[in-house]
Formats: sequence, structure tokens, C-alpha cells
Amino acid sequence: MEQRHVHQGRATKRIREILGIKQEELAIGLGIKQQAVSQLEAKEVFDSKVLEDVAKVLKVPVDAITRFNEDATISVIANTFTDFKDNAVASAMNYYPTFNPVDKVIELYERLLKEKDEIITELKKGK
Repeated sequence: MEQRHVHQGRATKRIREILGIKQEELAIGLGIKQQAVSQLEAKEVFDSKVLEDVAKVLKVPVDAITRFNEDATISVIANTFTDFKDNAVASAMNYYPTFNPVDKVIELYERLLKEKDEIITELKKGK
């Protein structure tokens, strides 16, 4: 199967948006300024160290960035929160990940909820 080209900056931006992470949060995780994240998201290809760092901060596999597929991601999210009686929709998708995407979405959602609770706790301590 032919490997299609993925614009890594746009893929990073979409993953960040899907996860509900702001540029400022990604910048803090990477130890850079928000403007640098904006420039990063405009880059077509990242060097391997930057790619690994971004994936680590977003808590996704590097492949999620390098092999990003907007339609497959939207389908996974839509099918995760849709109550359908049979698996016709899922079997019609021509998408065969090496991991269970539903588990990944649930894992990311739970992580985000936990981080939100931790931030709220820290903010309450600071008052």
C-alpha cells in the first residue's frame, strides 16, 4: 500500500484541537512559546526529535501524527459516541489501525478529565 504524505504541522493542530488542547498548553509541555507552536503547526515536516516531543506531550503515538487521517479520526469519534444497532458502519470503514481506536479515544478522554480535575485542584490550592 502506498504511503500518503501527511502535513505534520496540520496533523498536530487537528489532533490538538480534537483533544481540546490549546496552543499555550502544548507550548508549556514543549518548553517553548505559543508563537513557536503556531510556527510549528505551519511546518510540513518535523525533525524526529520534535516529532517525538510533540507526540509525547499530546500523549499519542508518533504514527498518529505521521499517518494522520482526518476522515478516519472523525469516523472513530463519531462511531464512538453513536448508538448503532449493527456494525455495518464500522465494517464499511476502510481503516485498519494496529490499535483499538475506541480504546484510544476513551483513554484520551479519561486522561483529559483527570488533568482537568488536577488543574482545578491546583487552582483551588492557589486561592
